[in-house]
Amino acid sequence: MGRITASRTSLKGDPKHNSMLAGKFINCLMLDGKKTTAQRVFYDALDEIGKRNSDDEPIKIFEDAVENIKPYIEVRSKRVGGASYQVPMQVNRTRQQSLAIRWLLAAIRDKKGRPMHLKLADELLAAYKKEGAAYTKRENTHRMADANKAFAHFAW
Repeated sequence: MGRITASRTSLKGDPKHNSMLAGKFINCLMLDGKKTTAQRVFYDALDEIGKRNSDDEPIKIFEDAVENIKPYIEVRSKRVGGASYQVPMQVNRTRQQSLAIRWLLAAIRDKKGRPMHLKLADELLAAYKKEGAAYTKRENTHRMADANKAFAHFAW
């Protein structure tokens, strides 16, 4: 833990928008090294968002959706005197981004029966509007941290 991973140093922005966040998301979306398939799914989802919402740029909607999903506080288990406590702690910026991406991908992979790019477009638009499965996960995380704030003095 704590070591700099190769993904951060060698990460390139995506080919169309040159966005580092989109490049990271495409890499996380990719399965079995099939990057072109992941890019096609991502860009098809952005095209679908562009069709449904002509107000903003689709890449801006994607970035705002990920920003809305990022958690600012989470609970961590801390063992004190033989008892485990759920201690609320702040989340650093890189973990916020990785959790947001992970929750977004988990939400779209849980839904069955539709093409991936449509599920991704739906979830991104829902997160942009501050609703959907990934946003619910963030709200539950914040609610859990709020419920356990009595144990905040164990955070050291």
